[in-house]
Order: sequence, then structure tokens, then C-alpha cells
Amino acid sequence: MHLLSTQRLLAPIPNGNGNANHIRALLPLPPAAPATPVPSPLIRRRTRNRESSAPRAVSPATPVTVGTDGSTGAQSDNKWAAFAARVSGEWDGFGAEFTVAGDPVELPANVVPDAFRDWGVEVFDWQTQCPTLADPATPCALHYRLVRLLPTVGCEADAATVHTSHQRHASSASAFAYDGAAGGSYVAAWPKGPATVLEVEHCVVRPDNEEVRVRVVQTVALGKDEARLRGLKVFSEQRYGPFRNGDQLGGCALRESAFAAGEKLAVSEVLGQWESTARFSSALNPETGKFAGLEPDDEPRRTARDEAGVMTLLPKQLWSSFKVNDDDDGDVVCEVGWVLGSGSAVTSTCVLSKDGEVKEIATAYESRVSETT
Repeated sequence: MHLLSTQRLLAPIPNGNGNANHIRALLPLPPAAPATPVPSPLIRRRTRNRESSAPRAVSPATPVTVGTDGSTGAQSDNKWAAFAARVSGEWDGFGAEFTVAGDPVELPANVVPDAFRDWGVEVFDWQTQCPTLADPATPCALHYRLVRLLPTVGCEADAATVHTSHQRHASSASAFAYDGAAGGSYVAAWPKGPATVLEVEHCVVRPDNEEVRVRVVQTVALGKDEARLRGLKVFSEQRYGPFRNGDQLGGCALRESAFAAGEKLAVSEVLGQWESTARFSSALNPETGKFAGLEPDDEPRRTARDEAGVMTLLPKQLWSSFKVNDDDDGDVVCEVGWVLGSGSAVTSTCVLSKDGEVKEIATAYESRVSETT
């Protein structure tokens, strides 16, 4: 019997995308000054390195782990190749950190321009790039680079300044599972530091638009005491074209906007009865010790979602749920949900043992069940 009780049923969703050419400010504007107002912050499109080398499927310094999803032959290869085509590309957007209570974490004072501090404007969002590339011929050979750009005020010609650049490779994850039937969605568990700490990353693609996705990272601390959630990172991203190793910024054409200080999802949008069928994986690949492709579960399921455990309500119609099961196993259930409207949602779930072993991963499209049903 599966550990999860997730759901899959999708109602039609209106497309809420903005105009691709609409210019959005990077940060909220400071209040207007009586004399000299502070100009709007803006990041311009700019080529970072015209001499950059051609894209490579995997960094030369990265060991390649070849995995399968437990099946053999062309069917498995085709699933991975389809996923690789969807996940690969230039993903630009905004990212922010949140406390367990759902409060946004302000950016460090040393990266925020004086103009915003002078006018008392709090800055919570980084503009980000996430160039991602998966090798369609090598299952589980995927890497991405998360770039955070320094916030700026005004229209400086050289506004695109990198603050941090961090690479990740699926070969270094303790578990990695992809959903070949759901755009470029995946779940990964990344070991963090010498202690038993994992970052559980849920990459969820919007069902009605494969160019739009969110990535929610739950930082989970395990050990002798009961497991606990330390914090969250949220990235709202759109795909801007094929993989170019981050050599060009979305800049003025960026369709995303800062979101961390936005309105949180209402708890009433999460609680209640939900129905679905899920795609899941609950068997480790014997060659790699990791997950790979998610497979459909033909059994329809119904779940009563309540406030048990830690429920974190977030902007962008997102929620995070973190629970420790009250049984001898003490499994940890990490869930992320995205409310899509019209009584529907998409969820991503990762079940961990109390020692940090990934036991099951699932994605699901869900439909709220009427109280009269």
C-alpha cells in the first residue's frame, strides 16, 4: 500500500500569463520624495559573455550517474528524453526565502541599495536565473545553475551583477524523481552540510502552460530529536528559450515580478476533501540507489487535508505542509501545493524516513470535492 494519499483531477484553468513584452520593476518603488524622487529599479537585458562556450549536457567536472526508472528499452528512454526537452532551457524569475510561519526574509542589508533603506522600503526578492540542461540520451543526467542578481535602483547600463552562482547536479542528489507526463516537474532531495539536513526541492510545472513553473525548497532537519522544518525557499520562474548557459538576462522582457510581500494563500483554499489519482515512485533503482521516473497509480484517491503538522501559507497561491507520522516508523511527509483556481490544485509530495531515506515521491492533480458529494 502506498504511503501517500494524493489526488489527480484537473478542472479547466484560465491562463493568467501577462504580456511577454510588458516591463516590470525588479523591486517595489520607494515613496516619492518631495524634491528628487528615487527612480524605478530596473534590470536591463544584457549579454553577459559573448565568448561563452557552447552548451554542454553535463559539466566536465561533474560525474554522470546513469539511472533508469526500473523499466528497460525505448519506453524508458523516451520518457526521459521527453522530460529532458521540457526541463532544459533558460528559466528566469524571482526567488525569496520564508520562515516556517510564512514570513518573507529580508535581503541582507549589504546588498540593498541605500535608496531603499533611506526610504524605509524592505526588499525581499532576488531576481534569479536558472539555466537548466538535461541530456536526453542519459537518464538522470541533469544540472542547473542558480544565479542571484544584486538588486539595483535606476537604469544603470551595467545593472546585471551576479551576487551568487550555485550549481547542482542530479548525480549528487540522494534521490531524484521526474514526472515525464507533467512537463518538466521533478522532486529532488539534496544533502546539506555535515548534519542530517536535507533540502527537498519540488519543481512543479503549471499544467496549462509548460513555460511557467515554481520551485519550492523545504529545508528539513533530522536527527535524534523529532524532524523539523527549518525554512522555505520559493522561486517563481518562466522559460525564456533554449539553454544558453545563462549568457543573457530576461531583463526588461521579464514576465515575472517580485512576489514575497504579496498576499498569502487563504487557508480555506487548502483545507477540505480533495480527490485525484497520482503518479508515484516507491522503489529504489538497484543500480543507482535513487528514484527515476514516476509511474501512474490507477486507483482514485480521496484525502481530507487538515492543519495537522506544520502548514505554511505562501504567496503565489502556494502552500507547504510538513508532518511527522504518529506511528512507529515516524515517517516525515513533505508536501507542496499550488492552487490553480476553479477548485483545482497540483501537489508534489516526498516521504522521508526519520533517518532521511527517501521512501516515496508523488505528484498529483487534485480537484476539491463538494461537501454534498
